[in-house]
Amino acid sequence: MIRPMSEQPPESALQGAALIRDQVRRLPDSPGVYRMIGANGEVLYVGKARSLKKRVLQYAQGRFHTQRIALMVDLTRGMEFVTTRTETDALLLEINLIKQMKPRFNVLLRDDKSFPEIVIRRDHPAAQLRKHRGAHSIKGDYFGPFASANAVTRTLNTLQKAFLLRSCSDSVYEGRTRPCMLHQIKRCAAPCTGEISLVDYAALVEQAEDFLRGKSRAVMARLSSDMQTASDDMEFEQAGRLRDRIRALAAISQETQINPESLEEADVFALHADGGQACVQVFFFRAGQNWGNRAYFPRVDRTDTDEDIMGAFLGQFYDDKPIPRLILASADPTDHDLLAEAFSLKSGRKVEISQPMRGEKRQLVDHALTNAREALGRKMAETSGQGRLLAGLAEAFGLETTPERIEVYDNSHIMGTNAVGGMIVAGPEGFQKSQYRKFNIKGTDLTPGDDYGMMKEVLHRRFARMMKDEAAGEATPRPDLVLIDGGAGQLAAVMSVMEELGVEDVAVVGVAKGPDRDAGLERFFIPGKPAFMLEPKSPVLYYLQRLRDEAHRFAIGTHRTRRAMDMTRNPLDDIEGVGPGRKRALLHAFGSAKGVSRASVGDLAKVEGINAALAQRIFESFRKEPA
Repeated sequence: MIRPMSEQPPESALQGAALIRDQVRRLPDSPGVYRMIGANGEVLYVGKARSLKKRVLQYAQGRFHTQRIALMVDLTRGMEFVTTRTETDALLLEINLIKQMKPRFNVLLRDDKSFPEIVIRRDHPAAQLRKHRGAHSIKGDYFGPFASANAVTRTLNTLQKAFLLRSCSDSVYEGRTRPCMLHQIKRCAAPCTGEISLVDYAALVEQAEDFLRGKSRAVMARLSSDMQTASDDMEFEQAGRLRDRIRALAAISQETQINPESLEEADVFALHADGGQACVQVFFFRAGQNWGNRAYFPRVDRTDTDEDIMGAFLGQFYDDKPIPRLILASADPTDHDLLAEAFSLKSGRKVEISQPMRGEKRQLVDHALTNAREALGRKMAETSGQGRLLAGLAEAFGLETTPERIEVYDNSHIMGTNAVGGMIVAGPEGFQKSQYRKFNIKGTDLTPGDDYGMMKEVLHRRFARMMKDEAAGEATPRPDLVLIDGGAGQLAAVMSVMEELGVEDVAVVGVAKGPDRDAGLERFFIPGKPAFMLEPKSPVLYYLQRLRDEAHRFAIGTHRTRRAMDMTRNPLDDIEGVGPGRKRALLHAFGSAKGVSRASVGDLAKVEGINAALAQRIFESFRKEPA
């Protein structure tokens, strides 16, 4: 059970160590989580304890503190506590709060996106093979994680060649009257049109599942036997198809196989820290196959030990990801036993955390460690170069300090349709893609193609939200520099928004493209200063071009996605009362939306789930005069 405790009274003038000593008098000798709060209500640190009273008292004593901890104590203006039933509950709550609040003094896992997986859907008579991210809300078998979307795409392509499973949506499946192109190029068995029976198709599905569960040798042996039988029976076309399937499986097996006898299911973590920065390389092994790796760069302090970093990283990493039976780590994480117990509770099975010292498992960890060391070296070199560029940028624009967060805005549309705005973020560590944002232009009073009005809407929404969050005492990112795509007109529009919202301490610069959009001839506009240009071969100019191009790429990509969604939207989606089930029934009855549009009211009413009133509504919806 989790029980919140009272917070520091707002009228108290105590702060720092004195405040902590005052809090200790009222704390229980029981497990729980504590939060240290700063002057503006921001959360400085989240920690867990077996005994809240004993743990918090250590902060008040002032002994064995690093300079960083001493600063944290000095900045503390309030504390919040939650008691828990066990220390394991406290650990799980601490992990969740750290990921939510991103406290300044905690080790923090950054760029924490969900990993792609492969799912074989089981909620349809003909199972579908597809890529998946997020919660396991679909009934089916999940395989992963894969380190990247590209790794999943390559595997899916190979599985389609080898097992001929469908990848189309249910609505497309129900509406087919003849096999699609994937069947023609031998990527699908076409159960939609009966080219294969559902029983035989289910056998293909089981073969694919066996392969993904690591039984690749058995699957290939079975196919090889079938190929030989077909050849003996002089069914050479069938033998050729089986040969192609075996070749596809052999290709992916050679790419991912790594001695399945010794490592069936495990994640390998290797940490290398240097100069106040750290890299954790994660390798994924499932079904005896290497499903890729990814590098992480958590926010750490020079005083953090490898054990502390590894413990904090593992806790946050598995907060929303499937946990394997075995976790191999280059450093024994702090709270090793507690983490193993928490992971076992979450996964419903025993989870082992191990720091191997010899043998093949140690070789895997050493290999990951080499990758971590090299990745951190590249990252530090890039950061160093990035720092020089940002310092040059500050000098070129007359900024008082080197910008830590740069936001770049651009709009994209075609004659005002599907208008979107894009915001990208860059800083000392390069592009921060997890911070990118898109804005669907919503203004109904905008003239189509009004770039000034679109830019004003995007900036107003972004900074109105920022000011609201700051007024509520919530931590929110504030840019040091805003770059907008445009000249004096766009700049004036944006500055009117900033003045309206009272945003006075954010530098804004307009970047106008050169004649004929030539790179190198950009002009820069700053409020109160004449427009100017940078040296044609200036590294800062190249950097600004990269920022502008990235913002344009993101905005136009978002626009294309929205336009594609509109183009593929089914007219049935806009009819009130036609949900997924009735839509499927209509498509099954008439083959396509066009077939539905040609049907009479009487024919529509014969479809299961469609009554007379709804049939009339569907009939009329296809015959409305455009406004």
